[in-house]
Order: sequence, then structure tokens, then C-alpha cells
Amino acid sequence: MIRGLIGSLAATAMLVLLGSCASDPARETGPAESAAVPAVVAPRLELLAEVRAAANDAGDVIEVQPLRDPAVEDLRAEAAEAEQRGDFPAAAQALEQALELAPDDPQLMQEFAELLLAQDRLGDAEELAGRSFGRGPKLGGLCRRNWTTIQVVRQASGDPQGASDAADQVARCIVEPPVRM
Repeated sequence: MIRGLIGSLAATAMLVLLGSCASDPARETGPAESAAVPAVVAPRLELLAEVRAAANDAGDVIEVQPLRDPAVEDLRAEAAEAEQRGDFPAAAQALEQALELAPDDPQLMQEFAELLLAQDRLGDAEELAGRSFGRGPKLGGLCRRNWTTIQVVRQASGDPQGASDAADQVARCIVEPPVRM
């Protein structure tokens, strides 16, 4: 769990750094060259950072991580490396292979949903995040990432009511401990 949290935090920090580097290309180049820089890169990275930040420990649950197949872990590491290079298609391919080995793994489903979000495949990302929620824990970091993904997709799709409903679900992923006297 700690390794996953550290990896998630490192990936989030990397995405934020990459997003800040790509946020103002006009300073580095002239106006004619800045049009060649894809305008969607920074927002995609910001969306990923937002979704992954939702998993930060809220101190509400103890998360138990299952033992994983080493082949699946290798593919997850390959996907993380590809994502850090900005090669989202290669990262998605690695996670797709991992899902073939572990098709019911909600963590893998959510990681793949996040990559789909980064590739502007919003409908697929929402569907996969929903499947991950259905198979995964209904509390904790994974639950918050599931519903934050759905919230972000609905916001991007122009569905403010759906986004608000998803935000309510994010709040339900956190259970306050009872007051002890």
C-alpha cells in the first residue's frame, strides 16, 4: 500500500511538473510555433493529477492489497514507465495485457480508466471506472478515484448535475470514525 501510494504521489508530482512545463509554450517559442503544441496535453495531465490526488489517505479506512501475479506487476510497472515518458498508448497497451491476466482486478480497471481519460476517451473511462467501483471496495482511495474519474468525465461532457452526483459519491467513499470518549 505504501509503495503504491508513493508511486501514485510520484506520478502525480511528475504529471504536475509536466503540466507546468507545458502550460505556457508561448514564452519559449514565437506565436507561430506555439500553435503546433497540442492544447489538450496540460488539461489531460491536470485531470489525471486530480483523479489520483483523490486517492490520498483520508485516514478513513485500512486498505488491504491482495497479492498480485508477478506478470501483472511487471505490466503495471511497464505502464507506469510508459506514462512517465508521456507514451499513453504504450501504457494503455501494457494495462490492457495486465487486464487479460487479471480481468476482475478493480485497481487495474481504474488505472486503465485513468489512461483512457488522458487519451480523451471519456465514455470508456467512465464505463471502466464504474466497473471498477462495482468490483472494488466501496470505501477508501480506490472508491474516491473511481468517482472522481466519473465526476471529471461528466464535467468535461457538460453534465453538471451528473458531476454533482458523482461528487456526492466521492464524499460517501469516506467514513468518519465514530467519536470515542
